[in-house]
Amino acid sequence: MPENHGPDTQYFTIPDLVERFGLVQGKVRRLIEDHHLAAVRVDGVLKVPAEFVVDDHPLPPLRGTLLVLLDAGFSNDEAVAWMLEVNDELGERPVDSLRAGRKSAVRRATQSLAF
Repeated sequence: MPENHGPDTQYFTIPDLVERFGLVQGKVRRLIEDHHLAAVRVDGVLKVPAEFVVDDHPLPPLRGTLLVLLDAGFSNDEAVAWMLEVNDELGERPVDSLRAGRKSAVRRATQSLAF
């Protein structure tokens, strides 16, 4: 599914994030397991979209949005795809709305997604 995210999507590998965050690999993996970050396999390698990272930490409102999507029945890969695709209601990608501080708008856009 990551192929649908477009050629402009940049990704961090786990070792990239270990260096960027100054954490051991286990702690970076825990951030993914606890949904502070989301990762997808790209060419067999687990990678985190760069937009999910701000400076040296996960994008703060990402976890709540990921949990809403997972609770709505999305798989991890589907949740990442939803975050990275332009949303008609938002007029931009949900991750861009989160990065711009529009968490409430993103949460409203998720309300109709349960299936």
